[in-house]
Amino acid sequence: IFSTAIILVLDVLGVNIMPFIAGAGVAGIAIGFAAKDTLSNIIAGVLLLIDRPFEVGDRIEVWTAPVNSATWGDVLDVGLRATKIQTTDNIVIIIPNNEIMKRDIINYTTITKEIRVRVSIGIAYDADVKKAKEIIFRVSLELDWVMKEPPPVVVVKSFGDSAVNLEARVWIKDPRRRIHTISHITDRVKEVFQQ
Repeated sequence: IFSTAIILVLDVLGVNIMPFIAGAGVAGIAIGFAAKDTLSNIIAGVLLLIDRPFEVGDRIEVWTAPVNSATWGDVLDVGLRATKIQTTDNIVIIIPNNEIMKRDIINYTTITKEIRVRVSIGIAYDADVKKAKEIIFRVSLELDWVMKEPPPVVVVKSFGDSAVNLEARVWIKDPRRRIHTISHITDRVKEVFQQ
């Protein structure tokens, strides 16, 4: 309102206002280009707050994690410009919101804390598949966070060049223990197989 009033007063006083108007137009375009990313992030932040694909505390997949670091993280903060995610390596990654809106968001805790974990295990072609399945099933139930219902399932996944590839599918109560589950089952199955 003040800018318009000043321009009208200058016009009435006989001052040529066209350079001011042209300058304001050029400045508006320059400011628009400079603020494009910021405005894009703010709009994406508002959409994230409305859509709520994740909330603070959710465990999500991180696609911009540093090389050789964890790709899982817990959402610390959802801001208007960026989202902060703390990985399992205790690294905080700040991702611009417009970058998040362009990606698939993998949220492991949005519906429930319970997730299914798949553990691949190869056995020799001459090994007893039925016995191997029983051992893997038994080892899976050693962990107190592995759910009894639904029970673990062990299936023949495929036939590899040098092994029959089995896959244990177990439900766990806490998605933050996914890697521990895979590591424990793999290590213990190897021990029991050797015995």
